[in-house]
Amino acid sequence: MSVIESASAPLPTRAAVPSLAARAASVGGSPVRDILAVTSRPEVINFAGGLPAPELFDREGIAAAFRDVLDETPAQALQYSTTEGEPSLRSGLAARMSARGLATDADDLLITTGSQQGLSLLATALLDPGDTVLVEDPCYLAALQAFGLAGARIVAVPGDADGVDVRALEELVARERPKLLYTVPTFQNPTGRTLPAERRAAVAEVAARCGLWIVEDDPYGELRYEGERVPWIASYPGAEDRTVLLGSFSKVMAPGLRLGWLRAPAAPRRACAVAKQAADLHTPTVNQLAAARYLTGLDAHVARVRDVYRERRDAMLAGLAEALPEGSTWNRPEGGMFLWARLPESYDTTALLPGVVRHDVAYVPGAPFYAGEPDRATLRLCFVTQTPEEIREGLRRLADGLGQA
Repeated sequence: MSVIESASAPLPTRAAVPSLAARAASVGGSPVRDILAVTSRPEVINFAGGLPAPELFDREGIAAAFRDVLDETPAQALQYSTTEGEPSLRSGLAARMSARGLATDADDLLITTGSQQGLSLLATALLDPGDTVLVEDPCYLAALQAFGLAGARIVAVPGDADGVDVRALEELVARERPKLLYTVPTFQNPTGRTLPAERRAAVAEVAARCGLWIVEDDPYGELRYEGERVPWIASYPGAEDRTVLLGSFSKVMAPGLRLGWLRAPAAPRRACAVAKQAADLHTPTVNQLAAARYLTGLDAHVARVRDVYRERRDAMLAGLAEALPEGSTWNRPEGGMFLWARLPESYDTTALLPGVVRHDVAYVPGAPFYAGEPDRATLRLCFVTQTPEEIREGLRRLADGLGQA
């Protein structure tokens, strides 16, 4: 048979490839990422992202930490590490947490590739398909994704401006028999609210009495601009043996380092370490060692960041009355990165967003943050990424965009 004849012969039948896993097909992407893709034009003032201000990254300090590590211990820095994390970083973190009122040993900690990995590891370690997870309403989006991919049944706990309603939590625990409660009690994403001390104590008591894991996520706790620090739920009586505390350097050092950690009782910590071995073996060694070096100067850097972010929060608060429609309400977060607003009942912030973006400004609609019935009149605004001048201009554009809705 000639080459020409061979080329014209019919191809064999091709079977379709198998389908994706059901969990991959059932859980969508992040609406925030989708919005950021649409609003990536440089002229857009973007209140949608949860991005730290890049001009505040301590480039010189972090670069010096990397240089020192690579100059002094290059073989260690560029080599494989243990799954649990570099001892120097774990020891430094344990000392910081102990100084803040939560006695912690280095062996209590597992270093993760961002705190988001911590959520994924916990979903693997604690949840079987069909298990029930309780979350705040509204809730951090990526947590909903992580639990959804694990096949969990997600149930929202009602709350108010201060956070979860403890009586409602107790009723749901009795009725739903959940495995865990996930909460961001300090400067929550998306609302910016902070759970008061007495409710934290009550949550710990419910978990102890009813049998419940608590996953306490704290990526924003060091970004406090006013008021007194509230202790971690993990430090309250009853929570000691059933709380996993997640932390991150993304908001106070740099998100590109992808460094987080979890503090957990021995059984879930060991299970998470096994899950991490299967995921990435360990978090990059050089990043861990550089972060351990940088810990000595971290408090001074965070103090500078707090001063700038406080000014930006105040600039947004000062302009909201003119930017939002009459009858709107919003909170005054004591820290963190986000402010939560609610427009009058007739407004749907998801439907309004395309028109607002045409005015070169963006926010995140509130609806995707709800595990249950969404409040479509809500929206999230990030106030840390832009300067006060840019915030004022962005709010002027927002007023124009909403005024033409």
